[in-house]
Amino acid sequence: MTKKTYLCIQRSPQTDKPQPPSPSQMEEMFAKFHAWKEKFADSIVDMGGKLGDGRVVSANDTTDGPFIETKEIVGGYMIVQADSMEEAAIVARESPGTMMPGSSVEVREIVTS
Repeated sequence: MTKKTYLCIQRSPQTDKPQPPSPSQMEEMFAKFHAWKEKFADSIVDMGGKLGDGRVVSANDTTDGPFIETKEIVGGYMIVQADSMEEAAIVARESPGTMMPGSSVEVREIVTS
């Protein structure tokens, strides 16, 4: 069976002033991240990265983004390969993208045909 490719989109609630984690929280987060990365090394194709400011482009206009009125922010992405959507969802569920309260990861199959 050929593995399918999935785009995982990190979402988090928009906050005015996010509280930085304490050193012990950072240490715990890094430990979880490294354990997750090692566990799913065969599935992670591209760790992706954090997304910065962007633009929304249409045929007639270009608008700066992300937008203040949004309730959540798309903060990053990664690409995974898995045998099924369920398997890709397991990788996403255990990812660092779900560690913070209110955060989530949207999993979308990348269809190539």
